[in-house]
Amino acid sequence: MLIYPKKKDKVFGSDTPYRIFVDQVGYLPDSRKIAVLPFPAELFAIIDENGDKLYEGEVRSFGHDECSGDDVYLADFSDFRRNGTYRVSVGGKTSTRFRIGESVYRKLFCDVSKAYYYTRCGHGLDERFAGKFAHKRCHTELAESLEDGTMLDIKGGWHDAGDYGRYVTAGCCACAQLLYAYKFFPEVFAKLNVNIPESGSGIPDILSECRWELEWLLKMQRADGAAYHKATTMRHAPFIMPEADKSKMYVFTVSSSATADLCAVCALASGIFRDFDQTFSNRLRKAAERGYQWLEEHPEFVGFFNPAGCDTGLYAEEGDIDNRYWAAAEMFALTGDAKYNNHFKALFSSPYFDGRSYIKTALGHNMIGGLGSLAYVLCDKPGKSEEVVAFLNELFTGEAYWLRDKAKKCGYASTLEDWEYYWGSNMSLLHSGMKFILANLMTGREEFYEYALEQLHVLLGKNTLGMCYVTGTGEYSPVRPHYRPSAADKIDEPVPGFVIGGPNRELSDPFAKDIIPVGTPPMKCYIDDERCYSLNEITIYWNSPAIFLLAGIEHHEALKNKDE
Repeated sequence: MLIYPKKKDKVFGSDTPYRIFVDQVGYLPDSRKIAVLPFPAELFAIIDENGDKLYEGEVRSFGHDECSGDDVYLADFSDFRRNGTYRVSVGGKTSTRFRIGESVYRKLFCDVSKAYYYTRCGHGLDERFAGKFAHKRCHTELAESLEDGTMLDIKGGWHDAGDYGRYVTAGCCACAQLLYAYKFFPEVFAKLNVNIPESGSGIPDILSECRWELEWLLKMQRADGAAYHKATTMRHAPFIMPEADKSKMYVFTVSSSATADLCAVCALASGIFRDFDQTFSNRLRKAAERGYQWLEEHPEFVGFFNPAGCDTGLYAEEGDIDNRYWAAAEMFALTGDAKYNNHFKALFSSPYFDGRSYIKTALGHNMIGGLGSLAYVLCDKPGKSEEVVAFLNELFTGEAYWLRDKAKKCGYASTLEDWEYYWGSNMSLLHSGMKFILANLMTGREEFYEYALEQLHVLLGKNTLGMCYVTGTGEYSPVRPHYRPSAADKIDEPVPGFVIGGPNRELSDPFAKDIIPVGTPPMKCYIDDERCYSLNEITIYWNSPAIFLLAGIEHHEALKNKDE
């Protein structure tokens, strides 16, 4: 049984002190700006830090919003563009502070990118880079292979989530989303300095951080090309600092999904690192080739199951077609070899996707076909099927229209329906933001860009609890995340920059079930309590879509300002 700390007494949830909901970070001057009120009113005002009224407008009714249970009213101040710090005021009630400015998301972008440094395993966090969140080296011992008992050096990588485990499929997903963010928006990351040990090396910081994970992934590949599924202890550690976790580490059996994902991300990274470190690029390519060869020799699905006595993350999948689809696309994009192109096209037409074409745009660790689709669309090698590319472009665009229509039905402009408020609902919200950015790039439609911004606004406080779901951000954000270092470090503030899982109508842990009443509307099924791991955990693949979304916004604004 885990022992939970009691260092922070304040618990947020449906008792939010604010009743006017805004993006607590702020708004771009020319963007849509809408505050949400769960109560009727006629007029609203924008006030400055002195309380002076600078703008006034009429409140309009949206109607009833199902996911929040609120009757929603909207205060639209889109035509207020003056840079500064403000609040929305209605009848004596005020919102949290927010800023308006061209670079309003710059610090947030840096914080969510820097968060990966705090998750480094096998690495002490130096005070020069981590400040008061510094700690000693952790998990440096050899790990025992559960396949043959050999001892393996698997130091490195990122701690996956609130626990200290490291998982290949999860790590590949997060790393790939960061690599694609760089691939789409390299100029944005060229300017980003997040103050990590590798800063100033001539390699963008985000790639240096990805390399920390990639070096670990290379250690998780068996000599024959297969990838071990995970490296963890048998049970989750109590709420202690990482260097205090001395339980024995194990390397678990291989799986075909882990092998395909490792192959794919190594191929993707090889192409990107070719411009910075040819030797490392070659290592990645060889690992990808070994992984793909193993997949060819093992066409059957090799699943993963926890052995008896193990309670750490499972990350099990029911099949591996989408993983192999991604691997084939990345190998073709890297090499141009017709073999991989033919394999991809055969997988593209697989009956597995019949009635499930949505998997071809999925961006999560458990359904990852969207990364394979992106790889093929972006590929510049001769021989790719333009018919397939046209289909995939249409698929991404069609989904963006569907997501837009869902957002229009929500008083908070979220794309999430009631059934989508599950464990990690903020990941789904951010995947929607990613897809809107992609659809904007594919079509040039500004409407998609505006809805990408709306998903960010929801994450950052324009929701029924007025909660900004990024630690250390805004006036009202989680202080008790389910994250062991944050709970054990004796520091009042949480480690900053982490995206929190968010509302979960399924209440998938006993503490959430005990605290949140049955029948609570989905968007209100959240509490800031480190015991509630199904609501308040962090993980590496929740930050990565946030970084992609923020990079897309930075890119879009830079282009707009250049044109002006």
